[in-house]
Amino acid sequence: MTGSPDVTVIVAVYNTMPYLTECLNSLVGQSIGRDRLEVIAVDDGSTDGSGAELDRFAEQYPGTVHVIHQANSGGPAAPSNRALDIASGRFVYFVGSDDHLGEEALQRMVAYADAHESDVVIGRMVGTNGRYVHQELYTKNDPDISLYGSSLPFTLANTKLFRRELVEKHHLRFPEDLAVGSDQPFTIEACVRARRISVLADYTYYYAVKRGDASNITYRADHLARLRCTARIMEHTAGLIGPGPQRDAVLTRHFRWELSKLLQKDFVTLDAPVRRQVCEGISALLDAYFTDGLRDATGVKRRVRFGLARRGAVEELTRAIAEETAHGAPPFLVENGRAFARYPGFRDPAVGLDDRYYEVLDETVAGRLAAGTELESADWQQDGQELSLVVRVRLGLTGDLSSAVVALAQGAMPPSADRPGARRLPERAARPQPAGAFTTEETGNGEGTLLTARMPVRAVRAERGVRVYADIAGRTYEIPVRAEGLPMPLARRWGTPDPYRASAHPNTKGRLVITTAPLWEPRRGIGARLRRKLFRSRRK
Repeated sequence: MTGSPDVTVIVAVYNTMPYLTECLNSLVGQSIGRDRLEVIAVDDGSTDGSGAELDRFAEQYPGTVHVIHQANSGGPAAPSNRALDIASGRFVYFVGSDDHLGEEALQRMVAYADAHESDVVIGRMVGTNGRYVHQELYTKNDPDISLYGSSLPFTLANTKLFRRELVEKHHLRFPEDLAVGSDQPFTIEACVRARRISVLADYTYYYAVKRGDASNITYRADHLARLRCTARIMEHTAGLIGPGPQRDAVLTRHFRWELSKLLQKDFVTLDAPVRRQVCEGISALLDAYFTDGLRDATGVKRRVRFGLARRGAVEELTRAIAEETAHGAPPFLVENGRAFARYPGFRDPAVGLDDRYYEVLDETVAGRLAAGTELESADWQQDGQELSLVVRVRLGLTGDLSSAVVALAQGAMPPSADRPGARRLPERAARPQPAGAFTTEETGNGEGTLLTARMPVRAVRAERGVRVYADIAGRTYEIPVRAEGLPMPLARRWGTPDPYRASAHPNTKGRLVITTAPLWEPRRGIGARLRRKLFRSRRK
C-alpha cells in the first residue's frame, strides 16, 4: 500500500473460530480494493486458534492485514483502543470478529461520507442465526439524521464508519472497565459531536451473527454487571447532553431496553439479595433521569415494574413479573374515563405508588384487551321465526363498563389489527350499535367481567364478526372475540318460506364469526319448485 488508506477496519478478536475466517475473507475481498484498505486485528489472548488464523491472513496479505497479539483484557474495549492508536485511515470502521460485511460495504460508505461530508455513516445491518438487529433506522437513505429525532439511539453499536479526524480531535476511546456496552459511550459521543450523521439503507452492509453457543459477551453478562455498565453509559450520556427532550430521546433507549431487560422473567429466579440490589440500582437511575415525560411515554408494564423497583417493593415486583409470565396481563379497572392495570401494589398504601404508574396510556392497550377477551359459551335461541345467538364473553376489564357493547361487524378486521389482535378506532369513526340486549357481571374473583349478549340473526347472506366495543381512556377499541379451540353450537336451519342456515365458528384467525346463507341456492325448474314445496309442507 502506498500512502494512507481510505479506511482502517478494526477487529477485536477473542475465540471466534470458525466465524473469524468468514469475517476476514469479507474484509480482504472488499470492492474498495486492498490498496485503499487497512485491517488491524488485535488478538486478545485467544486460545482456540484465532491467533494463528490472523497470522495466516497477515502472511497472505502483508500490505493490508496487520495483527497484534496481547494478553486477554476481558473485553473488546482494550484491543479496539490499541488498534485506534495506530490506525492511519481517513475513516475507521469496527467489525465484530464473528460478523462479516457485504462485498461493497466499505466502498459505498466511504463514497457517501465524501459526497455528504459525513462524520458518521451507518450502513444497514441484518441479523443471522437469530441475532436481533433493530431495523427502524433503515427505512431509506438519509444524508443527515439527528441523534435526537430518529431511532438512532436504538442502534448504538460501534459498527459504523467514523471519520478519524473526529475521533482524534475529541480523543474518543472505549472505556476499558465496562464489561458490557463499552461501544455505547464512544458511539454516543461521536454522534453528539458529529457535524453530520448519514444512514444507508439500500444495501446489506453488515451481517451480525449470533454464535451457535450464544457465547457473544452480551449474552453472558449477569444482572448486576449489566446494571453497573448501563449506569455508567447513562452517566456518560448525561455529561454530554443537558436535561431536556434531547437527553430523554437518547436515554429512552436505556429505560426501554437495558433496564427493562433486568426486570423480565429471569428476575424472579435471582437470589433475594441480588433482586434487592437490582432494584436499588434501578431506583437510583430512575431518580436521576426518569422524567415525567419518559414515565408517561413508557408502556404500563415497564412503568409499573420501574415504579415498584423505585419504591423498593421487591416482593410485589417479583409477584407482578411471575403472575404476568404465568397468566398474561392483569385486568383493567375502568374508572371515570380512565383505565388502570391492576398489577400487584395497585392502591396499596404499604407500597405508596401513584396511580399514574398503573394508568393505561400507551398503544399496547389493544393487545392487552385482545389477550383478555375470549368466548365463554355460545348457543342458539329460537323464538318462533326469530333466531338469536346468545354469547357469554369474558373481558379482562372491571369497573364502569356501561360503554361496552357487543356488535356484529361486516368484513374482516384491518391488517393493522392482526398483530395486537384488536385495534383503536379512528377518532371520528362511527361507534357500532349493539347487536341486541346484553348484560354484564363481574367474575367471582374480581379479575374480569362476563358480558352476555343476545344477537338476532338476519336472513341474509353474510359473514359477520362478533366484536366487543369498549371505551378505554377516552378512545373506543374494537376487540374480536377469540373462540379457537372452544366448543361451538351446531349449525341451525330456520326461516320460512325460504330456509336459511346459520353457523357460529372461528375464522382462520380464531375469531368468532356468524355465517348465514340460504339453505339452497334459488334455481329455476320443476325440481327446485318441488323441493321448496316439500319443505314448506313439512313446516306446516
